[in-house]
Amino acid sequence: MADQTHVLFVEDDDVIREATQLALERDGFAVTAMPDGLSGLEAFRADRPDIALLDVMLPGLDGVSLCRRIRDESTVPVIMLSARADSIDVVLGLEAGADDYVTKPFDGAVLVARIRAVLRRFGHASGGAHAEDPAPSVNGGPLVFGDGELEIDTEGMEVRRAGQPVALTPTEMRLLLEFSSAPGTVLSRDKLLERVWDYGWGGDTRVVDVHVQRLRTKIGQDRIETVRGFGYKLKA
Repeated sequence: MADQTHVLFVEDDDVIREATQLALERDGFAVTAMPDGLSGLEAFRADRPDIALLDVMLPGLDGVSLCRRIRDESTVPVIMLSARADSIDVVLGLEAGADDYVTKPFDGAVLVARIRAVLRRFGHASGGAHAEDPAPSVNGGPLVFGDGELEIDTEGMEVRRAGQPVALTPTEMRLLLEFSSAPGTVLSRDKLLERVWDYGWGGDTRVVDVHVQRLRTKIGQDRIETVRGFGYKLKA
């Protein structure tokens, strides 16, 4: 297991859990599968997996609450699995700190592709050894915005707001790096999906919207401007 990417998969449906575990293992992942939120939390704390796949509807401790617990302790990537495409399910999962979501029923190949896309962003190779993290290209020392209120250390991957450190998830950091690499330039949601989420295909732009809002709460609500009909830009 040490040489493989370790996936924590929490799903209460026995058929889905067993079939998905087998499919992921065939693709080279090491999988710990749990049937409920509480056992999933225990497994996360014991095993410290490389990525967590969490069903939204779980007995004992639901998937959204489990995601919050994990996010309180770790920046490990999280993908939510939902039987519905309702906005409330998607938004709640993303607001809890999930990096992406997949709607059930899902194709095994699609799930694996999404897992690998997340792992690439977090510096893991798919199903095996770790790889270089293809972070956005931002050269030089710290970047400063808003008369020094926001400082981004692009080498140390640290962010400060009014001199105080800001804790960002890796996805939030990558999003901020994209904005800071071209301050004042409008970036469309599709472009951000491609650059930050590594989507070579169309994705749900709600992922972008929720992460932008989460980022705003951490670096300042007025720091990222919405350009209606086009996308977002970081104020220089």
